[in-house]
This record gives sequence, C-alpha cells and structure tokens, in this order.
Amino acid sequence: MLKILEPYILTFIPIFVAVDAIGNIPLFISMVEGMNKHQRRRAIAESVTTATVVAIIFMFIGKWVLRLIGITIADFQIAGGVLLFVISMRLLLPGAYKVILSDGHDKDVGVFPLGTPLITGPAVLTTTLIMLDSYGIMPTFVSLVVNMLIVWITLAKANFIMKLMGAGGTRAFSKIMYILLAAIGVMMVRRGIAGIFIK
Repeated sequence: MLKILEPYILTFIPIFVAVDAIGNIPLFISMVEGMNKHQRRRAIAESVTTATVVAIIFMFIGKWVLRLIGITIADFQIAGGVLLFVISMRLLLPGAYKVILSDGHDKDVGVFPLGTPLITGPAVLTTTLIMLDSYGIMPTFVSLVVNMLIVWITLAKANFIMKLMGAGGTRAFSKIMYILLAAIGVMMVRRGIAGIFIK
C-alpha cells in the first residue's frame, strides 16, 4: 500500500512547498480587502481555476516545448533547480516578499496576480514539470489537483487561519517552506548534473 502511495507523496510535498498555500494568506487578505462575500468568493474561484489551468497546460505541453527548442530534461532540472533556489533565497532575505503588481481592487485580481504568478508561478511550473518526468503523469496530476483544493480551502478560510496562526505564525511557516524549496532546488541541480554525466 505504502509503495503505491509513495510516488503520490513524493510529488505532493514539493508541489505543496512551491504553492505555499499558507504563506499566500496575508497577501490574499490584503488584496481582497474591501470586497464583499460574493466578490471574495469570485476572486477565490477565479484564482484557483486560473492557477490550476495554467499548471495543467504547462504540465502537458512544457516537455514538448522544451524538446522543440532542444532543451533536455537534465538542462531543465539544472536551470529549474537554480531558479527555485534563487526564488527561495530572495523570499528568505529580510524585508523581501512577493511582488504584487496590483492594488488588490482590480476586477481581475483573481486571475492576475492571485492565480498567476502568486499561486502558480515559476516555482510551481518548474516543480510540476520535474515531478512529471520523475514520477509520471498520474501522481503529478493528482498531487497538483489536491494542492489546488488545499489552496481553495485555505483562501476560503483565510481569516480564520490568520487568526489561528497569527501574522508571525504564517510568516514562520512560509520561511520553513522557502528553506525546503531551496533544498528541493539543490536536489534538482544535483539530479540534472548526474543526468548529464550518466548520458
């Protein structure tokens, strides 16, 4: 049983770290401030739908695009690993935070920047493609969908979670996620280099 679940667990964790559902809560709250319940529900639905669609499309065509321009999986692993490491380091630096290119009151806030790049950004796209190559389509697809459901729940219950954990708690959780993301980046680079030499 555990052997069957292993690829699903191994794909779920890196995608969960990259999505950072808990860490997105303070930003989400600040961006939907002033919205009524209906507008907030619409923003959540649009953001999760956009994030899921973008990630799934990239999951299916990403490898084809790479092959078209002559990039190997090992190349992508190295580049993606470096990118994840850089993103996590920037987010770990004091005073650094995700850049928001909207005042939070735009009617399309659910699509941009909430859906992408906040939920599905470079880290999620890179991680998804690497997991697809490492563990196959079904575990990656299931893990991606489950993570998006978790995002939906956390955004719907954002105020409650924020009160429960506090601002400090959500920041601390995010820092731990960024450290794990950096470690995953290093792992990807290591596997990419190994893949080049094995060939």
